[in-house]
Amino acid sequence: MSGTLDGQDLFEEYQLNIEQGSVCRDSTERTVAGLDGLLSIDLGQRGRKITQNGVLQAKSRPQMSERIKAISGYMDGKTHTLTISSGEEFKNLRMDVFKVVKERAGGGGLCRDYEILYTQLITDNT
Repeated sequence: MSGTLDGQDLFEEYQLNIEQGSVCRDSTERTVAGLDGLLSIDLGQRGRKITQNGVLQAKSRPQMSERIKAISGYMDGKTHTLTISSGEEFKNLRMDVFKVVKERAGGGGLCRDYEILYTQLITDNT
């Protein structure tokens, strides 16, 4: 499975895994004079967490640094679209965390495991 972010081929590697959380709701609770207890106000759907795990590959350390820098550039607070090779699209994603761990040698270069945490913002088009 491979993936693109906003049409950029950043995740062509094997072992790409996407985990989708459920949509969350939010509420607020208030005390009201004359009421015994609390008033709970439903604020509606707020979004869901999506986790992406995989392996980045590069032929050299400088090339790996460039790939990491390109992916990190998407942590800009804007929303993006992740498309995976099965054709599934995840729209309105805000990249919250990009972690790169465990470097090792791999077929013709370097490999690094990574994890990206997104928040999928809820809109009418989701």
